[in-house]
Amino acid sequence: MELRHITKTYPGVTALDDVTLSFEKGEVHALVGENGAGKSTFIKVISGAIHPTKGEICMEGKTYDHLDPAQAMDLGVAVVYQEMIQFEAMTVADNLFMGIRDERGLVINDKQREERTRELLRQFNCSVHPRTLIRDLSMANRQIIEIAKAVIKDAKIIIMDEPTASITVEEQANLFRVVRDLKAKGVTVIYISHRMEELFEICDRVSVFRDGQYVATKRISEVDKQGLISLMVGRELTETYPPKPPCGDEVVLRTEHLSGNGLTDINIELRKGEILGFAGLVGAGRTELMHLIYGAAKKTGGKVFLNGKEVAVRSPGDGLKAGIGLVPEDRKGQGCFLEKPIFWNISISNIDKLSHGTVVDKKAEMKQAEDYKQQINIKTPTLQQFAMALSGGNQQKVVIAKMLAAMPDILIFDEPTRGIDVGARHEIYQAMIDLTNAGKSILMVSSDMEELLGMSERIVVLHEGHQTGVLNRDEFSQEKILTLASGL
Repeated sequence: MELRHITKTYPGVTALDDVTLSFEKGEVHALVGENGAGKSTFIKVISGAIHPTKGEICMEGKTYDHLDPAQAMDLGVAVVYQEMIQFEAMTVADNLFMGIRDERGLVINDKQREERTRELLRQFNCSVHPRTLIRDLSMANRQIIEIAKAVIKDAKIIIMDEPTASITVEEQANLFRVVRDLKAKGVTVIYISHRMEELFEICDRVSVFRDGQYVATKRISEVDKQGLISLMVGRELTETYPPKPPCGDEVVLRTEHLSGNGLTDINIELRKGEILGFAGLVGAGRTELMHLIYGAAKKTGGKVFLNGKEVAVRSPGDGLKAGIGLVPEDRKGQGCFLEKPIFWNISISNIDKLSHGTVVDKKAEMKQAEDYKQQINIKTPTLQQFAMALSGGNQQKVVIAKMLAAMPDILIFDEPTRGIDVGARHEIYQAMIDLTNAGKSILMVSSDMEELLGMSERIVVLHEGHQTGVLNRDEFSQEKILTLASGL
């Protein structure tokens, strides 16, 4: 497959600027670049989700000025999007076989679907029952189902957009095994990930995008991590994790025997100016604990103390009033109002402070949004743009800005850099350090081991709803964390 001189323009924005790039049969080809670099637009051109303004697509000797989604699927293109497209009220088997018929053109019956679903998921070491509803799955298992949907269609080209963002180290190893199997069968995998270490483990070649333009293609053996980052951001990033002064001893949040939402007997302390990390495998209860603390889930036992006083946080509204803010893991489902403008998304959390009676001070609202746009580098031509038009990373920045605008004293970051590029990660890390320097305190859930070790002052480890340990910085090691996370 080759794409020649692909250009895509929107009013006021050139998303892709004269990009020419080819892919070889049976290779794993990485696409990298900062958020807003054009990667998502490029894969949507390949999948037929959008039509290029200029350029052509050549597949198996035929040339097209654009593809439609059905046409792309017929040509063997399948996409595993970072933001999953699933029927949540339907079963795993129904989702996998939606629109698929047997060789005679007949709809596959329930028994066949279940048998083939079990067989397929066994390849991923996934024990989910075929009749489980999608809405009852963890984010990691939902990601596995998305990848399985592409595999089951015998695709020739599979595009994977951040496939490991919500899965564990063990599940990542299973995914890489499947990718290698696909490669051996001649399937081309276009792989998008912000986790540098993955690229060097699984990819053959890597192509770099910056500001909508194609920069370079390298064999993965010809480039190192720092060189790749320099190509992506156009500048040197000398420190992955900004320096942070140690916090004091003042405790701002404490839980005693906190239970509920699948958790039992959780006892933690958060100090003023601290980043307290939370580690655990999928299903450990990290996000569930954050929802308990924030008031998004009901506790069944135990106590929560803020600044030494017991509080009753029964709803997210109570959480915000108590000075707790949450950046959720699921930015599209729980964080962003996609069909609202960026400035509206940012101001909604503190609209009362921007209003005189029932009238919103539009000038103050826009100034606030502009300040946060500059502070965390939200890439957008205008704050009037709807959030749905932004890249995933810039949507995440909008959610963070919305939370910051509420000015909480305790901030919960649940997978804060999921799907965010290295340049933007550095900006978010610096913003987190700035917040702690200003006296704020942070609870941080992360599946990125390097991030946990680099940003946390202490790490709480969970296993299947139970607290298995708390590590101080001088005790940090990946081995210790994984041992505790495995319940050993």
